[in-house]
Amino acid sequence: MSEHDDDHEDGYRGPATLVVGDTELAVEVQLRGHFQPIDGYYHWYGRVKADERLSSLAGGKKHKVEIRTPQGSARGEISDPDPWDRYRVMGTSTPPFSVPTSLEAIGG
Repeated sequence: MSEHDDDHEDGYRGPATLVVGDTELAVEVQLRGHFQPIDGYYHWYGRVKADERLSSLAGGKKHKVEIRTPQGSARGEISDPDPWDRYRVMGTSTPPFSVPTSLEAIGG
């Protein structure tokens, strides 16, 4: 799958800074999101590539985080690493990446 396979969806794939407590970690992420008309919010989510420092710091538990990409930053939460030790990251409202503003992007 190439970077451009998901061009029809909102998202970001690449380097990011994950702030957990007072610790900043350089990580790789894959993020996407969608506008949810039922609650009126934009929901973004994804995975953080396996990282020993994050695993040690998080200990498999939920944590409030800030995630920064070259396109923006947002507050969210990490939780439940998958079997490959990739932590799930999610948030609501403004995502840490650019979102197209056209009506097509929100299903209009």
